[in-house]
Amino acid sequence: MILTVTLNTALDVTYRLPEARLHASNRVRAVTRQAGGKGVNVARVLAALGHEVVVAGLAGGPAGRAVRADLADCGLRDELVEVAGETRRTVAVVDDLDTTMLLEPGPQIEPAEWQHFLTRYERLLHGASAVVLSGSVPPGLPAGAYRELVERAGARGVPAVLDADGPALLDALPARPAVVKPNAHELAGAAGTEDPVAGAELLRSAGARAVAASLGPDGLLAVTDRGRWRARPPGVLAGNPTGAGDSAVAALALGLAGGEAWPDRLRRAVALSAATVLAPQAGRFDSDAYHRLLDLVRIEDLDPAHPQGESCP
Repeated sequence: MILTVTLNTALDVTYRLPEARLHASNRVRAVTRQAGGKGVNVARVLAALGHEVVVAGLAGGPAGRAVRADLADCGLRDELVEVAGETRRTVAVVDDLDTTMLLEPGPQIEPAEWQHFLTRYERLLHGASAVVLSGSVPPGLPAGAYRELVERAGARGVPAVLDADGPALLDALPARPAVVKPNAHELAGAAGTEDPVAGAELLRSAGARAVAASLGPDGLLAVTDRGRWRARPPGVLAGNPTGAGDSAVAALALGLAGGEAWPDRLRRAVALSAATVLAPQAGRFDSDAYHRLLDLVRIEDLDPAHPQGESCP
């Protein structure tokens, strides 16, 4: 079982229209609503690939109830802790050219609610082969929330994949997460350099066991203690990029849990991420495209002296 944690769950609302115009009335062509948050998207992908997954985190209010109802409809196991505040909404405005995101901050979390979550988290770690910790942190949680979750997982022998940004990422690095997955912007902000390889090396020196940086259309870069690789899709795909990074995290978690060699993890992650761009909603992917793209992803070994066949955490 892979455990996914979404501390700041969301009710995702997607508006589709031919063209989004600022300072004007926009007529919406279609509306969809679904449970969201980065960890929830990861869980959807893992379940679609046929793997056992548990959704943990925090949810509250009418939006939180809508999130839980959607998870139940999808057959995803819900271990969310109820909180008094209202779960946030995220709004994606998708037109024929691009996607604009509007992100609410999330509910205020009280100390007792956080302690309730930690108790449940400890229980759920039993039997988990990996844990995914991803997304923003709602107001009220301690600054070191992710660091504490990585440490508790490590104490149970459960490797953690961390997909966070800014202080939440930097503070958790000394806890030695198995994999951190920043995007190019997050990596540059955390490391203070635009060079992704140098930035990844800096995050590793700060404590991450491995860094897998998503570089958008340029694929993924992995910097690990077993070598460095670059994985690229066969070309630029047009579509909705929302959730593509979460699909990459799902693939990385599977590779971590199964002990796959890094080139294989990256091949799956890039193919799955690209197939998500072709799907209409976050947490979904085009299955036919995924299997087709697996054989088309290009893997470049940046350290040819390192053996590629070894698996590592």
